[in-house]
Amino acid sequence: MDFELNEEQRAFADTAAQFADQRLMPNAAKWDSEQIFPKEVLSEAGELGFLSLYTPEEQGGLGLSRLDASIVFEQLAMGCTSTTAYMTIHNMVSWMVASFATDAVKQRYCDKLVTGEWLGSYCLTEPNAGSDAASLTTSATKQGERYILNGAKAFISGAGDTDVLVIMARTSDEGAKGVSAFVVPANAEGISYGRKEPKMGWNSQPTRSVTFDGVVIPDDHRLGAEGEGFTFAMKGLDGGRINIATCSIGTAQQALNQATQYIQERKQFGKRIADFQSIQFRLADMATELVAARQLVRLAACKLDQNSSDATAYCAMAKRYATDIGFKVCDQALQLFGGYGYIQEYPMERYFRDVRVHQILEGTNEIMRLIISRRLLAQGAQLL
Repeated sequence: MDFELNEEQRAFADTAAQFADQRLMPNAAKWDSEQIFPKEVLSEAGELGFLSLYTPEEQGGLGLSRLDASIVFEQLAMGCTSTTAYMTIHNMVSWMVASFATDAVKQRYCDKLVTGEWLGSYCLTEPNAGSDAASLTTSATKQGERYILNGAKAFISGAGDTDVLVIMARTSDEGAKGVSAFVVPANAEGISYGRKEPKMGWNSQPTRSVTFDGVVIPDDHRLGAEGEGFTFAMKGLDGGRINIATCSIGTAQQALNQATQYIQERKQFGKRIADFQSIQFRLADMATELVAARQLVRLAACKLDQNSSDATAYCAMAKRYATDIGFKVCDQALQLFGGYGYIQEYPMERYFRDVRVHQILEGTNEIMRLIISRRLLAQGAQLL
């Protein structure tokens, strides 16, 4: 088994790193403090293919594997966690439309989604249906050749500032089998948006609730067949868990890089902080755990690329471990900066704030443990 990146993967990583260094990192603090959604920079990312990494080539995407996409997202996250996290969400929207929409809808939406001319939001979570997504109540009622959409979604990234919504709605009362997926123009009549939520982190992307009141959707805007929406959502979440785990790794790596440099420059008690053995041990543990998390994420991505039967469990393990370790590393890097880590002149406090939500979204880490344990109890640990 070869753990080294191949030439093509290194080229993608280098391009992403350059974009992160030049367009994301210099602006990340401003976007965070002023809560700016950087549409212009996102459009530039689209031109480089970063908004359609695993969207099929037939629809204008790069058609990369989930492993290759993870490598790219890690580099981007080193520039700005919040903006990269939004890019991962947009990638899910682009992939879903390009993979499951009708030909007519693909022709209408895909070109603009893959280039970033149109930005997308993914609408699954509801006020009373977070971890239990199968219990969602937003409805899509069939009337002739159209659907009427009613209900509400919560905590939707980009909502109010994006152009396209992918929505999960109930078309029957059959539990998870009664959920269908739709692509909807974000400015359709009957759609309204709540306030921009004040958040701890992820401030370069707006988060709002979305309400649907008699929204008319042509029936050709359904993705796949009726009742397939929950299946699409779960496929999306497996990839989303890889993506958000990767964002944690990229951010933690950047925090570790900067902390390593800082402790070699900062002196206390007449010597560099880096010369204290306790600091060296802490640094070693941070690096070791981060490497372990990265390898688990890449293994899970390979499982997903291979459509392995245990891919969902691996994605859950990767998401649980990498987001916990990412937060831990950022916390310890902040500690190494001392008081300077706590003030906004340095990026440590932003890294800390931005990665915290990763332990909650795409399924909380408690839900990840349920997914893993159920697989173990059903199939046996030897299969993992």
